[in-house]
Amino acid sequence: MSAFSHISIRGARVHNLKNISLDIPRNRLVVITGLSGSGKSSLAFDTIYAEGQRRFMETLSAYARQYIGNIERPDVDSIDGLSPVISIDQKSTSRSPRSTVGTITEIHDFIRLLYAKAGRRYDPTTGHMLQKQSEEFITESILKLPEGTKVQLLAPLVTGRKGHYRELFDTLLKKGFLRIRIDGEFREMEKGMQIERYKSHTIELVVDRLVITSGVNERLREAVKLAVGMSEHKSSVICAPFESDEKEQFFSTRYAYSDGSVPIDTLAPNNFSFNSPYGACPECNGLGEIRQLSADLMVPDKSLSINQGAIEPFGKPGKRNLWQVIRAIAKTFNFDLDTPFSKIPKAAADILLNGSGKKTFDVTYSYAGKEHLYPQDFPGAISYVRELQKNSGTAKITEWAESFMFRQPCPECGGARLRKESLQVKIGDKNIHELESIPLPESLQLFRELPAKLTEKENLIATPILHEITKRIEFLLNVGLDYLALNRSSQTLSGGEAQRIRLASQLGSQLSGVLYVLDEPSIGLHQRDNNKLITSLQHLRDIGNTVLVVEHDKDTMLAADEIIDLGPGAGEHGGELVAQGPADKLNPHSLTAQYLNGQLKVCTEKVDRTEESENRFITLRGCSGNNLKGIDVSFPLARLICVTGVSGSGKSTLINETLYPVLARHFYRSKIQTYPYESIEGLKLLDKVVNVDQSPIGRTPRSNPATYTGAFTFIRDFFARLPEAQIRGYKPGRFSFNVKGGRCETCQGAGTKKIEMNFLPDVYVECDTCKGKRYNRETLQVRYKGSSIADVLDMTVEEALGFFEDFPRIRRILSTMQSVGLGYIKLGQQSPLLSGGEAQRIKLSAELAKIQTGNTLYILDEPTTGLHFQDIQHLLDVLQKLVDKGNTVIVIEHNLDIIKNADWIIDLGPEGGNKGGNLVAEGTPEVIAAAQGSHTGKFLAAELKP
Repeated sequence: MSAFSHISIRGARVHNLKNISLDIPRNRLVVITGLSGSGKSSLAFDTIYAEGQRRFMETLSAYARQYIGNIERPDVDSIDGLSPVISIDQKSTSRSPRSTVGTITEIHDFIRLLYAKAGRRYDPTTGHMLQKQSEEFITESILKLPEGTKVQLLAPLVTGRKGHYRELFDTLLKKGFLRIRIDGEFREMEKGMQIERYKSHTIELVVDRLVITSGVNERLREAVKLAVGMSEHKSSVICAPFESDEKEQFFSTRYAYSDGSVPIDTLAPNNFSFNSPYGACPECNGLGEIRQLSADLMVPDKSLSINQGAIEPFGKPGKRNLWQVIRAIAKTFNFDLDTPFSKIPKAAADILLNGSGKKTFDVTYSYAGKEHLYPQDFPGAISYVRELQKNSGTAKITEWAESFMFRQPCPECGGARLRKESLQVKIGDKNIHELESIPLPESLQLFRELPAKLTEKENLIATPILHEITKRIEFLLNVGLDYLALNRSSQTLSGGEAQRIRLASQLGSQLSGVLYVLDEPSIGLHQRDNNKLITSLQHLRDIGNTVLVVEHDKDTMLAADEIIDLGPGAGEHGGELVAQGPADKLNPHSLTAQYLNGQLKVCTEKVDRTEESENRFITLRGCSGNNLKGIDVSFPLARLICVTGVSGSGKSTLINETLYPVLARHFYRSKIQTYPYESIEGLKLLDKVVNVDQSPIGRTPRSNPATYTGAFTFIRDFFARLPEAQIRGYKPGRFSFNVKGGRCETCQGAGTKKIEMNFLPDVYVECDTCKGKRYNRETLQVRYKGSSIADVLDMTVEEALGFFEDFPRIRRILSTMQSVGLGYIKLGQQSPLLSGGEAQRIKLSAELAKIQTGNTLYILDEPTTGLHFQDIQHLLDVLQKLVDKGNTVIVIEHNLDIIKNADWIIDLGPEGGNKGGNLVAEGTPEVIAAAQGSHTGKFLAAELKP
C-alpha cells in the first residue's frame, strides 16, 4: 500500500505485541480496541507515538540531543507514512495548583490582555470609575458648582501613616500656609505643633479658600496647579465645599483612589497573572488559599480523654514540662486527665488548644527534696505545632504538622488570587476573577455581548482578542465541558476532562497533516455529550489529520472509519491483530464485533435484594458542597448502587468529597476535609469503608501485584520452608528484595537502575548484575519444581495458580486475581506499568481475598475506565460477589452496562455546574428509565428495551 495513504507498520514487538503488521489509513478516525492488557497502548503510544517522538528528536542538533538524551527505538521492523505525532493522553496535563482551565487553554492569557488594554479602573470606596484628569478638566469641573458655593482646595500630603510631623507643619508655616485638615478635622497650624506619633494619620493642606463666581477662573487655576504640585504623589486635589450641601470631590491627574493612594500607573497583562509577582496576591502568592492549623483536626475524637491521647500533637502523658503545665490547668479548672475532652470546661479546652496568653498557672517542681511553685503560661497545641514546624525544617515534621492543617480561601483576596488593585479593574461590571468564575456558556454569551458596551477605540483593540477567546470557548463547549469555569483548578479535573481540554486546544490550533493519538477521551462523559466529542474528533479528521483513538466506547467505535481490534486475550494471550475494518464489516469472530452487533451483552443474573436492605440505609442530609443544593440522599445497604448524572452534576462532590470523608473520619479518624452537610444516619450499620480508585498501587518498580495483594508474604514463607533454605539457615527475609541479605546489591533489589535524564522523566534500565532477577546467586539456588523465587515473580497469575495449587493460602489470593480477569499479568510486574483499570482490579481482588464481615461499603469512581465489554463483565461479576456477601458497593458511573445491572440508581442533575446538584430521581433501573427530566433515564430506557 502507498505510504502516502496509509501508515504501514511491520513487525511490531513492543511489550506483548506478537510481531504484528498492519496498515492504518491516513486522514481517518481510527479506533484501537481490545481487552484490557491486549496491547492497545503498546501499539498506539509505545510504538507509533514513540517512533514519532524519536524521529522528531533526530531532527534536533547534536548539541540539543546531548541534553535530552537518545530515545530508544521501539521494537518494530519498520513504520512508513508516519506524520508528525501529537499525543493527548490522560497524564500529561499539569497538576500544579497554579494551573487552571484558563491557563491550559491559553484563554486566560487573552483575557489578561483584554483587561490590560480595555479594562476600566474603579475606586474601591466610592465605586466610581477612575480617569486621568488634566488640571484644566479639574478647574472646569469645580467651576460647574453652583455660583456662590464656598469651597476649600486641599492637597493630600499624608495618607494613613504614623508620625508626629512637627517638621512638616513648620515647613508649611514658613511657606505661608495656615490651615490644615488632620484626620477629617480642620485646624490652625502653629509653631512647634505636632500630633500623636504612634497613630496613623491622614493630613491634607488647605491651599486656598474661595467662592465660585464668574471672575474666579484664574485664581482657581493657580490654586489647582499649586495643590497638585504639593500633593503626596504630585497628582491629587480635593475640592471640599463648606456651608453648603455639595459633596466633596476628589480629582487626580493620575489614576488615584479617593483615599489618595495611587494604583498601578500603566496596566500590563502581568498585572492580571496570579503567576507573576506583579499580579499575584502577596498574602497567598497567587494560590487563592492558605493553610491554617485546625483545632478540630488536632482533637479528631472528643470522646477520648487527654490521657488517651485526645490532643494528637501532645500524644499521651509523659514527664515533659508540657505535661506539668497541663496538669496545673486541669487542677485550676477542676477536671482530671481521664475526663473526656468533650466534657472539659470550654475555657480550659480553649487554653489547651489556643494558649493561655498572659495568664499563668502554678507548676510544682521538686528540687533538692523541696517543692517549688513557678508560674508558667501555656502556648497551646496550635502554637506548639507551629513552632515545631518552623524550627525543625525536616520533611517528616513538616508532613506531621501539615496533617493538622486545612485549606481555606485567602483572607486578603477571598480566593481571587490577585492583588486588590488588579481586582478593581473591570470590564462591564465584572473583574477578571468574577468573569472567569462563571460557567463557560455564560462567559461565552458575555464575550459576545461585550463589543456593544465598549467605546469605538476599545473595540478596535478588543475585537481580535475577543475573536480568539470566543473561538476557544466554543471548542471547549464542543467537547462537552459546558459545566466548567475558566478558573477551575487543573488538580480537580479527571483524566478525561483534562484530555478533552487539551483536545479543545488542538482544535483551536487548526493544524493539519498531524497524527493525533488519544487515550480514551470519552472517560467521564455522559452519553448525552458523546456526540459533541465524536463531532470534534471528526472535525480534526476533516481538516486533514489522522486521529488514532484508544477507546472502548460503543458510540465512538460505531462512528469510526476503521476499528483495529487486538487480542484475542490479554497479556501473554494478546498482542495479535484479531480484526480490522469498519464496525459493520468487522470479523464476526471478534469479541468486540459480537458486543457491537448485540450478539453478546454485559449482564448478570438479577437478584432481588429488597429484604436484605429493608430499613437499612445510610442517609446524608443537607449536602451543599460545590453545586449541591442541600439535598438529602439515602443509600440502601447490601446493594449495588450507581450514582449517575451528566458531567458536573455533583456526583463526585456527593460521594468522594462528602460521603467518603465523613465515613473515613468516623472509622479511621481520618483528617480528610469533608464538604458541608447537616447530618448522617446509619453509621452503626457499617464496619468500614474502602475507596477503590484507579490510582497506582505503587509508584516505583519495587511495587508489584504480589506485594500489594499480600501473596508475596506467603510465597516468601513457603520458600523459607524448603529443605535447601532450611539447610542454609535462610529466613523469609532472605527472599525479600527490599532488605539486605538475599537481594542483588547492585540494584538493591529493584531489578532495574534509575538513570536521571535532563529535562525528561527518569529512565529505568535492566540491572547488569542480576539481569532483572532482583536476587543474588545464592538466593536463586533455592528452587521448587525447578523454579526460583525470581521465576515465580515472572509467572503470570494463571501459571502461578497451577504452580501453587496445593497451597490454599496462596491459591486463595491468586484465584481472586484470576476471577477479576487478571490471569494474564505477572506477579512481579512493576506497578508503574499497570493501567488504571488493572490497578483498580488488583485492589478489588485484595479486598475479595480478605475474610468478609459483610458490612463494608466500597466506593468506586468510574471503574470501567480502560475496560473492554468483556472486562466489564468480569468487573460486574466481582462487584456482585461483594454484594452477595452482604457488602454495599457505590459506583459513580456513566457506562450503561453497569447502570442497567445495578440494584439502585441515584441520578443527579438535571444539568452540570450551577444547573446541577439536585436529586433528579432514585430507584431501580426501571424507575429511572421512566423518570421525566432524567438524561440518564432517556438512554437507559433505550438500553433496557429487549
